Amino acid sequence: MRVVRLESEIDFAGWRTAARALRADGVSPEAVVWTVEWDLFSPPPRGERPEGGGGGAAISERTPPPQPLPSRGRGFTVPAAFLELAEQVILHRAPDRFALLYRILWRLEREPRLIDNPADADMARARDMAKAVSRAAHKMKAFVRFRLVEGAAAETYAAWFEPAHRVTEAVAPFFVRRFTSMDWTILTPDACVAWDGERLTVSEGADPADAPSEDAQEELWRTYYASIFNPARLNPRQMRQEMPKRYWRNLPEAALIPELIEAAQDRAAAMVAAPPRQPSDRVLKAALRHARDASYEGGAPTDLDDVAAGVQVCRRCDLWRDATQAVPGEGAARAALMFVGEQPGDQEDLAGRPFVGPAGRIFDKALAEAGAPRDQAYVTNAVKHFKHEPRGKRRIHKTPDRGEVTACRWWLDAERRLARPKVIVMLGATAALGVIGKPTAIGAHRGRPLPLPDGAQGVVTYHPSFLLRVPDAETRARAYAEFVADLRLAADLAGVRTS
Repeated sequence: MRVVRLESEIDFAGWRTAARALRADGVSPEAVVWTVEWDLFSPPPRGERPEGGGGGAAISERTPPPQPLPSRGRGFTVPAAFLELAEQVILHRAPDRFALLYRILWRLEREPRLIDNPADADMARARDMAKAVSRAAHKMKAFVRFRLVEGAAAETYAAWFEPAHRVTEAVAPFFVRRFTSMDWTILTPDACVAWDGERLTVSEGADPADAPSEDAQEELWRTYYASIFNPARLNPRQMRQEMPKRYWRNLPEAALIPELIEAAQDRAAAMVAAPPRQPSDRVLKAALRHARDASYEGGAPTDLDDVAAGVQVCRRCDLWRDATQAVPGEGAARAALMFVGEQPGDQEDLAGRPFVGPAGRIFDKALAEAGAPRDQAYVTNAVKHFKHEPRGKRRIHKTPDRGEVTACRWWLDAERRLARPKVIVMLGATAALGVIGKPTAIGAHRGRPLPLPDGAQGVVTYHPSFLLRVPDAETRARAYAEFVADLRLAADLAGVRTS
């Protein structure tokens, strides 16, 4: 009987070396015992080690052990797909994973097409284990929540996570790429990984008590989560599949879920019962006049009421066909500060007002923090009708194309001419296209004023809905802070900042 002692639970290199030696020596799977237990005379490496450490294995037996790579026995090859599968399966928590992989390796000599046999029990189990490992890696990427470490000399973040399988070291490079400029540590029961901006290190597992307590960013994240929760799309079963309960205790937003679910039915019923707001009689009469005279085609509007009336009967593109109504801009008739978004959303289409949905709530919150009063600004969109795609009972947002933005630019130019803003804030790439007339990279131009041909200054920044879509809390918090800074810059340039 051969006993193989590996350096760690994920020692793929050690397993591979030992498996090659055993198979070359003709040792059957039934004659091998795989273990990661070490006796007092051969302790495993402990403490900090660089990424990708490990790789040794010891083979012992009741008689003198063979050489690690015996000279006798003929050479052999295995499909590359098997090695890729084995690297995944090694990370599973099943205690028999090493034996399963060696059994498959042993059989490949006599069954070279075994790897392609979907009905084989060993292969089916190995593939199921690999899928489980892949899911665990995906969940780790989605559900790690960093917290600021209080009292650290440099700004450092830490997170506690309990992966379903031993994927910590395999997933660590993902976090290095995502948070390259941030110092962070991820603590798990299996291993801890840390990045200091230059080097990724791995150390032994930790205890939940080692993780930092709640920080201020979590309240911001809960605000975001509550804002984007749509009761009409509630599917608790799907939620549990995508966000298993085993992860809830480490997710700050999990505390909101029971309350959101409980109130979802009433909130959805209220949304269904709420009728779309109809334009006022004054707007309807003006719209009829515009339709009769076709003045919105031939002559420029003389005030913002004319714009509000004209967009209701605008046929410059086909978006009016599926929208409830047009959504004109609103705000001060003479505004030093103008905000331009992309297009109305679902709730804006029903209400007939810009920025009243989830993105509007984030927008209002950021305006308050930046000291930019909305009631002294003019708020509008590059496109005045809601572009969407029906999907069941839902209307899914679709980005307006360049032709639609260009068609609606006639109205936007009229709003700019009548409101006479000193500063125009472009919320997102579509808004920048509407204002500037050409594609503009937000990341390359945000944070500084851009001169516009009419003498106004432009500021490009994120659209509030982008902030709602950012997948992780740390990146979202950073983007939100940049968004607030851009709004503060615009308010300063326009001379309307209140704080």
